[in-house]
Amino acid sequence: MTFFASFPKPVQFQVIFFHALLLFLGVLSGAASAFSANSVSSALNLFPVSSLQTEKPEWCKPLPRPEYKSLQRVLPDDPWFEVYKVAPGVFAIYEPHQAEETISYLIVGNKQAVLFDTGMGISDIHKVTTKLTSRPVVVLNSHTHDDHVGGNWQFTFVYGMDTDFTRKNAKGSREDAQAEIAPDQLCGELPKGFNPKTYATKPWRISHFIHDGFTVNLGGRKLEVLSTPGHTPDSIALLDRANGLLFTGDTYYPAPIWLFRPETDLDAYVNSVKRLAALAPELKLVLGAHNIPVAEPSVLPRLVNAIQAVRSGQGTVKAGGEGKAIHSLDGFDFLLAAAKKEKN
Repeated sequence: MTFFASFPKPVQFQVIFFHALLLFLGVLSGAASAFSANSVSSALNLFPVSSLQTEKPEWCKPLPRPEYKSLQRVLPDDPWFEVYKVAPGVFAIYEPHQAEETISYLIVGNKQAVLFDTGMGISDIHKVTTKLTSRPVVVLNSHTHDDHVGGNWQFTFVYGMDTDFTRKNAKGSREDAQAEIAPDQLCGELPKGFNPKTYATKPWRISHFIHDGFTVNLGGRKLEVLSTPGHTPDSIALLDRANGLLFTGDTYYPAPIWLFRPETDLDAYVNSVKRLAALAPELKLVLGAHNIPVAEPSVLPRLVNAIQAVRSGQGTVKAGGEGKAIHSLDGFDFLLAAAKKEKN
């Protein structure tokens, strides 16, 4: 029962059917005695659960998000990425078929371009950038969680914040990546040629370490690096001051903001959002790293008020998974570590 209960109900019958079929074939060949749990599991790889899933996960039922209707879509034939022009010389590269709904940004200048994050690494983001610009592309990451660095290895020049967290994550990881392709994390088909068995965040080489205040000159466009620790120690925002654009990474996006992991520092996070909120009067657009690419600058002062109020005990709280709770206030959701129950 435990084995079958782990499968979604729509596929339980199919799993049972394939078990029966495999056992029948084993009897015919005189190999029934050799059938072990491992051999059945290996044979079932011929029929991956993701391909048998008939019901959409809850998170993908509202897709496509209506906010995208007002944006200019480019490269409409790409099977994995959706690409939108969100400002002059700025393209949002969105991954709607995976639960993170990660958004990377290509920011193009006269001489070179910056790719702010490289996504999940499930499909070829380098190929997308070559279709959008012929200029050299350098990579900057908003931070180094796996859903933002998956394509780093494809690029020859990658900036990195000078932190131990960045160095550790640059070594790559298989465990985190594998969790991203569980059946309930996918909406639609994986790209042709993608091998889920070998999927991992590949290691990459950091070409140049940077710090707060570093500036990237793209030619006719400058991007300022703002250190915004909190979500992670190496979190940054990118400020295009001349054009009034602020790329916030995972410090702000319109979905439950993850602030529960061991590397999170809530005090630092509050200070970081205060820093970004102070820029609101000079901004035209705020561009986050998940779900929807554009927001009004007025969201930033509200974000400060919301997280401070939540930390003082205001707002509503509901379970957010094992050891986590979702705190909600004024349209913001924060996924925090659940309060530990005191022992009697």
